Amino acid sequence: MLEHKNQEKTTLAALGEFGLIEHLTKNFSIYHQSTLKSVGDDAAVLDFKDKKVVLTTDMLVEGVHFDLSYMPLKHLGYKAVIANLSDIFAMNAKATQILVSIAVSNRFPLEALEELYTGIRLATNKFKVDLVGGDTTSSKTGMIISITALGEASAEEIVYRDGAKENDLLVVSGDLGGAYMGLQVLEREKEVFKVNPNNQPDLEPYTYIVERQLKPEARKDIIELLHKLEIRPTAMIDISDGLSSEILHLCKQSNVGCNLFEDKIPLDPTVIAACEEFNIDSTLVALSGGEDYELLFTLDQIHYPKIKGNPNLTVIGHMTDSSEGTALITRGATKIPLTAQGWNAFKTSP
Repeated sequence: MLEHKNQEKTTLAALGEFGLIEHLTKNFSIYHQSTLKSVGDDAAVLDFKDKKVVLTTDMLVEGVHFDLSYMPLKHLGYKAVIANLSDIFAMNAKATQILVSIAVSNRFPLEALEELYTGIRLATNKFKVDLVGGDTTSSKTGMIISITALGEASAEEIVYRDGAKENDLLVVSGDLGGAYMGLQVLEREKEVFKVNPNNQPDLEPYTYIVERQLKPEARKDIIELLHKLEIRPTAMIDISDGLSSEILHLCKQSNVGCNLFEDKIPLDPTVIAACEEFNIDSTLVALSGGEDYELLFTLDQIHYPKIKGNPNLTVIGHMTDSSEGTALITRGATKIPLTAQGWNAFKTSP
């Protein structure tokens, strides 16, 4: 927002609700034939014909889910869309439309919302989804963003959380823990800035992990890769709350157990370095950090030759009989119960 610092701001009251919606949504493109009517009527009109529709929604609240002292509004708009598209891809579906609703206080001028919607538009353009509606209203405090995403898939393509079988491989895309460690860096620099506003942080060594926090990506490419390899996962979920939490969801809904191998968890070198700097266990960060938006899925072992050696995918364990429970096999070959309690431990970390 620095570029607007010395410019006159446009109050939202000057446009009114409908003028604001028209202004913010006028440059969005339409990518899907299923979008018969987008923004501008009482409701959007969609036609999916013989496809199944998948639907998800997510809400972000200022002060709870994001901090505008270090989260640029353009990045926030992008990330808000990504969080929802990731859920669509986790169903093995094609994302097609979104609805965006925002509540803002009078401290936000029009130019601030233009930045937010620039980020939203960048995401819709990159992932080829249509903005088809939403709502704007006032807020007494701060900003609230609610996004609903729609997608389509045939009945045979959709993957749920309850299809994992004993002996299935447990696979994850990308690497884990980056978003959480990026947040630690940003929070630390915020505290330094409070003490010395003239201090300019050097974030260059942390570029990767800061980007993982501020501008994550949804793994549409993994869905396309699996389709190309003719692999349909038996169960799938996206990693928004941490690896351990998502594994427990899959195990509970599929009624299976799991052996997760600590030495197989993919960690970027910058994550390991940051964990050492902050004196936090890197495995704990991967298990409970959250906001990585990678895909976690299970597949039949028959497909292993197809993914072996693929740099985008890592086999991190296998599913077991439910009687064996969910376990982490440590680097020292110790078997310990897998829990989703890491977040509380973070709060007391140095």
